[in-house]
Amino acid sequence: MTQDHDPSSERSYDRFIQRVADTRIIWGLYSESEGWANSPSDEFEDTDVILFWSDRDAAAVHCTEEWSGHVPTEIEFDDFIDAWLQGMDADDVLAGPNWDADFEGLEVSAKDLADRLLMERESD
Repeated sequence: MTQDHDPSSERSYDRFIQRVADTRIIWGLYSESEGWANSPSDEFEDTDVILFWSDRDAAAVHCTEEWSGHVPTEIEFDDFIDAWLQGMDADDVLAGPNWDADFEGLEVSAKDLADRLLMERESD
């Protein structure tokens, strides 16, 4: 996670975990020509952050400027855990859950995100 924990980013992350555990759906932004929306890490040099949201509307807000050709695309929970996050962990790619309209939010390791989602899901 980020070094300085902005309370609003922490709340956004908590909402992401709770909503995804309930709906079992994750949203990313995808473009046929450019692939999945990602951003360079603010914390780690030469590290990418793939952005994810817990609902379609929050993802759609980010379909502007460099991501204007992207569309909100649904990712199923089990695929997200078993393929996405495992692959991201192996590739040292971070996750950006529920970044806000200013493209601010936490940068979370894929393993930490998977652990937290699975823990939340088991507690329901």
